Amino acid sequence: MTDTPTADAARILDIATGYMASKQLFHASRIGLFAAVADGSDTISAIAVACEVSERIARLLADAMAAKGLLLRADGRYSIAPDAAAYLTGDDAAIDLAPFLTFLDEISYPHWLQFGHTVDTTQPGDLQMDDARWATFMAGVMTYNRLHAQEFGRHLDLAGATRALDFGGLSADFALSVMARNPGLHTTFVYAPGFEDGIAEAVAAAGLADRAVVEVADTATATPQGEYDAVFANHVIHRFSAEENAQIFRNLRAAAALDATLTVLDFFLDDDAEQRGIDALHAGEYLVIDGTVVYPESEVRGWLTDAGWAVRDKVALPGSPRVLVATAV
Repeated sequence: MTDTPTADAARILDIATGYMASKQLFHASRIGLFAAVADGSDTISAIAVACEVSERIARLLADAMAAKGLLLRADGRYSIAPDAAAYLTGDDAAIDLAPFLTFLDEISYPHWLQFGHTVDTTQPGDLQMDDARWATFMAGVMTYNRLHAQEFGRHLDLAGATRALDFGGLSADFALSVMARNPGLHTTFVYAPGFEDGIAEAVAAAGLADRAVVEVADTATATPQGEYDAVFANHVIHRFSAEENAQIFRNLRAAAALDATLTVLDFFLDDDAEQRGIDALHAGEYLVIDGTVVYPESEVRGWLTDAGWAVRDKVALPGSPRVLVATAV
């Protein structure tokens, strides 16, 4: 009789110990390990001096990051991997993700310690926010949004659009990334009260004020006017109820020209053969942090169809949400 082989437990252990790697990444970033290696501190002793930590800590963190592929190790010397160089080296990074890692360490991680309460009650944790924590929260969220906007501009082709509506999101960076690639695109930003100054400042800093208008309106009830050929509803739906989202898409369709393109960027729970991991993880993150919702993609598609939008594509942005791309019909 042949024994049936028993599956190994490696995947379970990799998931169960994931927080260990996270914590080591957060603090490797905090002490400037990646910048130090990028600047030439390629031995344990040099890393320890540059980061002002003991050699034991330098070795522990450098080896952990090498194990995860963010550093490369050969003959006792360390070098930095391309993705770490692009996002973890401070001022030299394409986008410095350090504020987002600080948010994860100081805001998100402690809230996940309340996840048992969330599982038992379907209620978010207690944020216990003060001014300093809000500053950390917003710096982290807006840094993550910059990454999303970079990938949005890279992977979405909106060439030919001339009049865009950027509606109700959290950051101007998405529209600005498209405008930078399309010099003929003019954008109307319609954002909730309290966002207008930040949007205007971002537009001015990008040198695009001559191609932008900033308006203020409540996202759930606003009825934008015009016939836009591109409409952005990015990072909107997780903040509103199903009923509000259905109405938002009806209002956006009324402001869109026939054949206009709509982008809906957010995390989604899907019905694919294999659920995309980052979306499913953020379903827990959004709930435990503030009670917002990662909706099933099928439900979002239903709102779009009912509002007169036909989904034509789904684009997964690396390290970021997905985008449903729809056409006004």
